[in-house]
Amino acid sequence: MAWHKLFIEMGMGVDQHGQNPTRACQKAVKDAVHRVCMPSLVEGGLLSGCKVKLTVDLAVPGAGTVDISQVREALPLSMDADIVVQEGGLKAKGVAMEELGDKSDDMFIAVAAITVWVSCGEE
Repeated sequence: MAWHKLFIEMGMGVDQHGQNPTRACQKAVKDAVHRVCMPSLVEGGLLSGCKVKLTVDLAVPGAGTVDISQVREALPLSMDADIVVQEGGLKAKGVAMEELGDKSDDMFIAVAAITVWVSCGEE
């Protein structure tokens, strides 16, 4: 079954307080998907008989601590999704506020690229 890229959306997410790479990744995923609306794919029946899957590529400081299951919850639909997290993104200096759970003045910035793949009746 051949898979073809339908579209790719990019996003950015920032965890300003708490130094949580998972939260930054969730925000990057939400940023990538929240502006996308392609009604012709559903209403126009363009995907009837097709299989759809996602590839979610993320880069964030502290990549090894990201909870993939929590990132998956940021996706709007229960779609087959391969999620890959790599070290990257940006750690920038902000302001430390103990009452917001900060351990330092670091802000974690994640970037996301979400690719939508389709396979339509090909064997």
